[in-house]
Amino acid sequence: MDEMLAGGIIRPSKAPFGAPVLFQAKHDDTKRLCVDYRALNKVTVNNKYPLPLIADLFYQLGGARVFSKLDLRLGYWQVWIVDGDESKTTCVTCYSAFEFLVMSFGLTNALATFSTLMNKIFYLYLGKFMVVYLDDIVVYNGSMGDHVEHLRTVFK
Repeated sequence: MDEMLAGGIIRPSKAPFGAPVLFQAKHDDTKRLCVDYRALNKVTVNNKYPLPLIADLFYQLGGARVFSKLDLRLGYWQVWIVDGDESKTTCVTCYSAFEFLVMSFGLTNALATFSTLMNKIFYLYLGKFMVVYLDDIVVYNGSMGDHVEHLRTVFK
């Protein structure tokens, strides 16, 4: 929590409500913060943004010979919570309460929001040399020369 606080991911909260927190051990002996947003998710209007079907994405990769997979590590944390809505994300530990300043895992619309953003950013390339699924990007091509050029395009 200290790192998230110092990094501007969360801030102390005075909200009169909050979701419980638990910490789950990861394979590298660090801990993952898990916030139980079930109560908040029950009263949230669902974003019905469609997610691509895996079969359709694999079909697009059909004739490609060169692939690069890019994992957008902590991609959700690149999306800021709308001003004034931060208190809705409050989570409570045994010592204090914090609210997220960026999109948190576990929010019902996080996936749709992130997918919408990714598709808006990369719409010119989707289906041509790139597919996006959740927080993963696959750049695919028939030749290494095209592939390197397309990777440069994506990294811009």
